[in-house]
Amino acid sequence: MRRRETNTELKSSLDFNKTTADRFTNAVASAFGSFTFLICCILFFVVWAVLNCHIVPNLKPFDPFPFQILEMLVSLFAIILSVSVLINQNRQGKIEKLQQQIEFEVNVRAEDEITKTLSMLHEIQHHLGIKDKGDKELEKMKESTDIHEIHKRIDDGESSA
Repeated sequence: MRRRETNTELKSSLDFNKTTADRFTNAVASAFGSFTFLICCILFFVVWAVLNCHIVPNLKPFDPFPFQILEMLVSLFAIILSVSVLINQNRQGKIEKLQQQIEFEVNVRAEDEITKTLSMLHEIQHHLGIKDKGDKELEKMKESTDIHEIHKRIDDGESSA
């Protein structure tokens, strides 16, 4: 039963669409990053140019060439798009960091389970009277993993880089 609770906890921790801001950011990134959006932008610019270049008879241009209103709108939209990209990159970074932490924790648990299994197999071997050949590698593998030492080596490696 404990494993199911842990899996549910991990799954819910990866759900980054909990708040309205998260859902909005996800929707904006999905919309702005689509091929459909690109086509819509191209069509918008073409229609704007057609309406403002005296191509349609009896239609007075509301933003004649060099399209100053369009330039202002595109500049504002570029700002919005840039900020949206940065927000999405930050969000992706948080998701990746969380995934790495979860993967590390799962690997540590697996290491503990493997170590326990090796110890149990070694005990069964002794109980059945199977002679031990003094396997030094097995003895080293049965030692528990020191998480603090791993973190220390990672931190030392980062500071020297």
